[in-house]
Amino acid sequence: LSRRHLAATMAGGHGCYGWTDAVRSTSGCANAATGAQGEEDQLRLAGALATALGTTPERTLALSTGLIGTRLPVELIEREIRSLVADGLDRSATDLLAAADALTTTDTRRKLATISLELSDVRGKAMPVTVTGIAKGVGMLHPRMATMLSIVMTDADVDPPLLHELLSAATARTWNQLSVDADTSTNDTVFLLASGGSGAARLTTAGDAEALGRAIEGVARSLARQQAADGEGATTLITCQVTGGRDAPEARAVARAIVSSSLVKAAVHGRDPNWGRIVAAAGNAALPAAPVLAAAGLPDDEARARAGTPVSIDVDGLAISIAGTPVFDGVALPFDREQARAAMDAAEILLRLDLGAGTAAGEAFGCDLSERYVVENSAYST
Repeated sequence: LSRRHLAATMAGGHGCYGWTDAVRSTSGCANAATGAQGEEDQLRLAGALATALGTTPERTLALSTGLIGTRLPVELIEREIRSLVADGLDRSATDLLAAADALTTTDTRRKLATISLELSDVRGKAMPVTVTGIAKGVGMLHPRMATMLSIVMTDADVDPPLLHELLSAATARTWNQLSVDADTSTNDTVFLLASGGSGAARLTTAGDAEALGRAIEGVARSLARQQAADGEGATTLITCQVTGGRDAPEARAVARAIVSSSLVKAAVHGRDPNWGRIVAAAGNAALPAAPVLAAAGLPDDEARARAGTPVSIDVDGLAISIAGTPVFDGVALPFDREQARAAMDAAEILLRLDLGAGTAAGEAFGCDLSERYVVENSAYST
């Protein structure tokens, strides 16, 4: 429905970008696999929100999260929409925090990030601009944008096509590099909204676009790391940084394969510096789907040709460190296992690999795999 609405407001956006006045989020019910009735429910709520705000249904967007296969309580939500629009909308930080809380399902805490920067106004004067994002998602989290809902907002003045370009690039390097349990979801959504309220001029220069893009990516990266750290049952954030790749897509693919490996995640949970599992995971690395590669900057033809292809690893040139301890450099290195275990006993563990094949780099974010994850997902619907 959101894609149809975006397409209706900007025909050339192909459902990926356009114009909107409001985003409605519901938690507890994914409204996925509910057929035509589920689509009608979502459309009815779009009409209710549009009526309350004095706009049209096409100028609203929707995201939902929760149990698959259940219907939305439409009448209840309609009443809440009328109540919220009448006296519950505000610009305060408290209200933004309330929205961040309302997004969550199995999250244990809200996810929020903000970056400030300066862009030029029409006279060339520097104007303060803000990028702020909220997100949810700590399970069924895996590349293909991870299982999440996120709304990123800026008061910069940006046309929709450029917004889409900036968001696609940021997503390829952040949320597409996020994995908790190697399971994808039905409802992954991220919206980037620009209000133009800062007073900065319409974004046209390459320098200002790059600056805003860095801020958007910074917010996305922070949110992705918060999501990984709060993964269902997680005790440890895993950050994998890969250097020495032939190109950035290959470096990112290796990092993603490592944080997605159940064996690596279990080893991190047990504080076991088992570098063999890291080598094996790197050997499983393959490039993502063509749309992800294209969003990251590859030409469409190259993205289609390389999608899903394995990354070739030269083990002789491979170097690995675990939590600051070098463990492999073409061959196994001697190291103090107890000292390495002690270094792994931390809220975040850094895994570093150098592929020895080039100059490209990439990173990915994940978490350990614990008994609590199994317990939490063993009776999710009951």
